[in-house]
Amino acid sequence: MVQAEAKVWLGAVRPVPDAVAVVLGWTLSGSGTPLLKNGGFQLGPAESTTIDAPKGWSGRFWARSGCTFDQSGKGNCTTGDCGNVLQCNGAGGTPPVSLAEFTLDSPQDFYDVSLVDGYNMPISIVPSGGSGNCSEVICVSDLNKECPQDLAVAGGNGVTVACKSACLAFNEPQYCCSGEYNNPQVCKPSNYSQVFKKACPTSYSYPYDDATSTFTCTGANYLITFC
Repeated sequence: MVQAEAKVWLGAVRPVPDAVAVVLGWTLSGSGTPLLKNGGFQLGPAESTTIDAPKGWSGRFWARSGCTFDQSGKGNCTTGDCGNVLQCNGAGGTPPVSLAEFTLDSPQDFYDVSLVDGYNMPISIVPSGGSGNCSEVICVSDLNKECPQDLAVAGGNGVTVACKSACLAFNEPQYCCSGEYNNPQVCKPSNYSQVFKKACPTSYSYPYDDATSTFTCTGANYLITFC
């Protein structure tokens, strides 16, 4: 029996003169799930690539920024680093990082943009050729410019390069929806998560943000854009 594959396109687009390269990474969940293209590579401004993901694949995509690597693929990134290597090989990106999350063919595709681990770069998911709801998920606001001071991560020049979630910044149950707050009836949006939600209304802003933030589609291809 032939099984169709879902294609996931990743593009990095920034307008000149601010064009920069980004380094992509992705991880997977579930045993026996194949790793896609060794988990990472670089895309220049306006470049794109196509990745074939098999049926049943589940995982996350993110962009890394401020990266330097030698010819052997060793180095580091200011945001989204995955162990000082270009090819993440299944390791996750160090938060704060903007995530595109997928579970394919279960039997529908489930997908979302998550800022639960924080934010480092604008990100969007646009389905094509599928059936069902198949909503676009667009998070193009520059949250680094709007990040509350106590969540901001500064780069070497003092400019904010990423924005932590309140859970990451404070590790408190009411922000992480853990312990006695591990219930959607108890764990509610905070003033911090509402900053994320206002900027990106269709993205996860805290762990129980499912109602407005998870989407389904059947038989689609997906364009993921970082800009």
